[in-house]
Amino acid sequence: MMPHTLASGKQYHIACKKGDLAGYLLVPGDPDRVLKIAKFWDSAREVSCHREFRSFSGAYKGVPISTISSGIGPACMAIVVNEASAIGVHTFIRVGSSGAIQRGVECGDLVISSAAVRLDGTSNCYIMPEYPATASYEVLLALIEAAESLGINNYHVDVTATTSDFYAGQSRLTKTKTANILQILQEAAVLNFEMETAVLYTLAALYDLRAGAICAVYANRCTGEFKPGEGEENAMKVANEAVKILNEWDEKKKERGKKWLFPSLIRA
Repeated sequence: MMPHTLASGKQYHIACKKGDLAGYLLVPGDPDRVLKIAKFWDSAREVSCHREFRSFSGAYKGVPISTISSGIGPACMAIVVNEASAIGVHTFIRVGSSGAIQRGVECGDLVISSAAVRLDGTSNCYIMPEYPATASYEVLLALIEAAESLGINNYHVDVTATTSDFYAGQSRLTKTKTANILQILQEAAVLNFEMETAVLYTLAALYDLRAGAICAVYANRCTGEFKPGEGEENAMKVANEAVKILNEWDEKKKERGKKWLFPSLIRA
């Protein structure tokens, strides 16, 4: 992995250097969501704003934390993972929006992605398409634990589909070679469409990093509902709280000299 580093020590795209970002990084797509995420912190400072990559660092309930926007699409997320991991980030949580493709997943609900269908294209540049895109089990558990601890119960956990295109790639256009992808994924019990998770999960696994994703549902393709912004605040709350939980678990692993998290370690 050889990201482009400027003479200043900053990464070429995200304009951050070693020490700018905490080990735990929340990654929304929208630069405006960076500010919204940081409002829940004890303290926050802007680190950089370059292209679509806006970053803040601070503390949440005493835990060092950062957030950076990825912009839209898998190629932008790949830049974030490559460059942020090069300067010390070890845990990534995508905090996004998405469209549900199953009845029963309503606008305002949250989807926590256990894995992602790799329709993104970008991840194929790194590894064969048969390689799975799966969440870190520790981040997945922390997101679920965070939702439960906050009393946010309208969440779903299952497989997400990541596409490289919002229109034809998600069956919004009928006269294309991918027009039937919506039905195929619905029959496969995939929960939602979005545009970044698969490449995040693939690169995190390849680079020995941790990654998870939580998305607020803005639309349901079965019912035709479209409610932008619904559930966004809950997704941000859960992601922030998951960082606190992960930090607690990481400290327990360190105390016991363990690499992996397991139930009795948490109870102890």
